[in-house]
Amino acid sequence: MRTKITLACTECKQRNYNMTKDKKTHPDRMETKKYCRFCKTHTLHKETK
Repeated sequence: MRTKITLACTECKQRNYNMTKDKKTHPDRMETKKYCRFCKTHTLHKETK
């Protein structure tokens, strides 16, 4: 079952992306480098609640 998650920028703490993930393949919190439009650069984004 896929669940909805939100990714937040680690630099400015803005919540930028909404995604879905599979709990079976990714049981831990996701981390990925994505573009932050507020920082205007690629930063690390972490999964929030």
